[in-house]
Amino acid sequence: MKKILLAPSILSADFMKLEEEIETVADMSDYLHMDVMDGHFVQNITFGPDLVSRVARKGIPLDVHLMISEPSRWIEKFADAGSSIITIHVETDVHIYKTLTAIKDRGILAGVSLNPGTSPERLNFLMDVVDLILIMSVNPGFGGQKFISSSVEKIARVQKMVEKSGRNIIIEVDGGVDHSTAKIVCNAGADMLVAGSAIFGKENRKEAAKAILASCSC
Repeated sequence: MKKILLAPSILSADFMKLEEEIETVADMSDYLHMDVMDGHFVQNITFGPDLVSRVARKGIPLDVHLMISEPSRWIEKFADAGSSIITIHVETDVHIYKTLTAIKDRGILAGVSLNPGTSPERLNFLMDVVDLILIMSVNPGFGGQKFISSSVEKIARVQKMVEKSGRNIIIEVDGGVDHSTAKIVCNAGADMLVAGSAIFGKENRKEAAKAILASCSC
């Protein structure tokens, strides 16, 4: 059975005590998921490279999701900040192949994300350059949303595309992932789960993380 990777999303953490919050999930995190929002591509504003750089000092690999317009302008700064993965949206970059290549040239995993209404066919000419495909199972911009059930079919379609490519591409799912939906998305082909309120919204974060991962092995 394959190992499912877990990336707690700090979007749901208490930013007044962020370092303490990160410590509570450090032992069960394969990555920390960091949602960067610009108030333009999505209707929210979060943080920039400075915070990414500070969180990188904790030594946990960082999965940085750029929900921003013109992401190519920011690749260098987020790479320098300590990102392990940089994911950009297929909807935001007209020269996305070039931008993904620029990410890889920095020795960082290059990810591409699909909004709920975006067809997997947008990936057809990116499969030879992308390292990770992030499927949004909620509309991006805010945490705590309900899982969009049609995402399961999209995950399965992407999984077939990955198999056909013959490459080791990670399928990541973000949005409404908890102990009740994790099994569904893992069965459809997910390799990596982003969980925000399902972990940071619980008093016992370790037990919450264990419940999510355990459901995938049932």
